[in-house]
Order: sequence, then structure tokens, then C-alpha cells
Amino acid sequence: MDPTQLIPRPDILQVPWGWFQVLLTVTFFLHLVVMNILLGCSIITFMRHAAGKNSGVNRAIAAKLPITVAFTVNFGVAPLLFLQVLYGHFMYASSVLMAVYWLSVFGIVMFAYYGAYIYTMNYDKITDFHIPLTGFIALSLLAVAFIVTNNFSLMTNISAWPAYFENARGTILNLSDPNLWPRFLHSVLASVAVGGMAIALFYDFKKRKGEEQAEEGIAIGMNWFAGATMLNFGVGAWYWGTLPASVLELTGDGSAFFVIFIVLGMIAAILSLIQGMRHQVRPAVYYLLGAVFCMVLVREFARRLTLAPWFTTSDLEVVPQYSPLIIFLISFAGGLLLIWYMIRLVITGKEVQS
Repeated sequence: MDPTQLIPRPDILQVPWGWFQVLLTVTFFLHLVVMNILLGCSIITFMRHAAGKNSGVNRAIAAKLPITVAFTVNFGVAPLLFLQVLYGHFMYASSVLMAVYWLSVFGIVMFAYYGAYIYTMNYDKITDFHIPLTGFIALSLLAVAFIVTNNFSLMTNISAWPAYFENARGTILNLSDPNLWPRFLHSVLASVAVGGMAIALFYDFKKRKGEEQAEEGIAIGMNWFAGATMLNFGVGAWYWGTLPASVLELTGDGSAFFVIFIVLGMIAAILSLIQGMRHQVRPAVYYLLGAVFCMVLVREFARRLTLAPWFTTSDLEVVPQYSPLIIFLISFAGGLLLIWYMIRLVITGKEVQS
């Protein structure tokens, strides 16, 4: 059968699609940064415990892990909603195909959250269980990342949708797509790189306060960042080779921006790597954030080019109603200010005075 017949009818928008596209890009960038810190630091902590390295770096990560889980979950709500506004008819279909795995994400995250609290609150009491516990947390978060990657991959792989008529149990994964594994590994290595940078930035704050041992923490973080980033250049080349023909042909609307942001992202990543190897933490962070933002845009243009034969966001019908958007923008701005204040408290180690 023609799989395009399975594409549901999109919903009507209250404001032009560009508003939701900007909000999706901004909120997804914020979520991606925090999510990468969480997953990357979880993997780094497990690897360090497994290697018998139980320095203060592990303890520092343990102290921040539960709150990072909370930030990641909360920052993930908005981009998921905006994605559903623009591409909900595609994501709804893919979510139904893999419903069992998709619904399990919530339970897996909760167990990882419990594990993070146990690890943090009993760090000195359960030293014999550091490896299995951090392994459980890292593996749980990797499972979530794999499921999410499957869904975002399956929503654009329309040719795989007819498999539903042979398997309606909600257990379909996009394993036959050659794009899936490099996409997943690219995300995991990026998380390790960002996690390493987060460790370096944390100890950079301590160094600026005069703590003599902070340089060791900076070196550890930068080593993880540099190693993961260099590996990711190779995985990125693999990922590029598996992109759909509609993307690689570079003839569709937005192809020029797709290429421009890939080039800018690679330049920013290289500059971040150079600064990181020099232990220039803050310049490395700025370049890294620029690289991540470019890759968010690359991801969006790749999705648009993949779906271009069947759908573009400009096709969405609009029935104007601006008041909900205005209220949301005001709330969103106030929420960001409060979140930034809380992040500063976490980084500096201060406590709110009651």
C-alpha cells in the first residue's frame, strides 16, 4: 500500500507556524544542553567508578545528579509540545507504532531518578555499590535516549509505517533504518563531550575561587570532552552517509541553510576543541554552545528536507488567536529567569535562605 495514506490530518494552528518553530528551536536547545550534561555525566561517573577512580569528581557529580534529572525532564516538556504542534501527525503515528517502548520512558526515567537520589544521599555508605548503581543510572538513561531516537527517526521514515498491519502490538522499532545507529551514537558521544565540559566548567568556578585542586578537575573534564569530540567527528561522517536522499541531494528548500549550519557547527566544534585542549574553559564553553545550537538547526532542516515530499509547515492552516501565545511568552520569560537563578545557586553551592 501507499504509506502516505497513513499520514493523519494535521491540527489547525492559532498563530503562524514560525512562532512555534522559534519556540521549538529555543526550548529544544535548552533541553539538549541539560540532557547532554545528565547523560554524559552519568556515563563518565560509571566509567570512572569502573576504572577504580573515586576522586572528588565523582562526588561532585553525585551531588548535582538528582537536580540535573529534574531540570532535564522539565526542560523537555516544552520542546515536545511544540514538536507535536508542528509535526504531531507524524509523531502520533510513530508513537503508536512503538507505544510500548514510548510509554515505558516515564517509568525508566523515574527509576533512574530514584537511583540518582540513592547514589547522592548514600554516597559514602554504599561504596561497594557505586559501580552497579551508576551503571544502572547510565544504562537507564541510555535506554531512554535510544527509545527517543527511535521515535524521532521513525516519525520521518514513513515507508516503515505499514509494518503496523503485521504488528499492531506497539512494539515496532526503526531498527532497519541505517540512519538509526549512527544517529544514536552521535547523540551519546555528544552527551559525553558536553558532560566533560560541564565538569570542567564546574571546576573552573572553583579555580576562580582560589581552590588549588580545581585544575585536576578541569583536566579530567576536558580530557573526556576532547576524546568524545574527536570520536564524534568520525561518527558524524558515518551519520552523514546514512541521511535520506532527499537531504543529501541538497536541492530542496532550506538545503543551503542545512549546509551552512553544518559548516558553522563543525568550525565551532573545532574551535571549542582547541580551546578545551588549552584548558581555556569559558571560551571552549561558548564555542561548544554555538556548535550545539548549529546542530539543533541542522537537525531541524534535516527533518524538514526528509518530510518535504509529503509535508511542509507552511501548509498548516491558521485560525488566529494570539492571547494564549502572549500569556505563554510572559510565563516562559519569567520561568527562565527563575531557572537561571536556581542554576546559579547550584553551581555556586549556595543555599536559599528561608
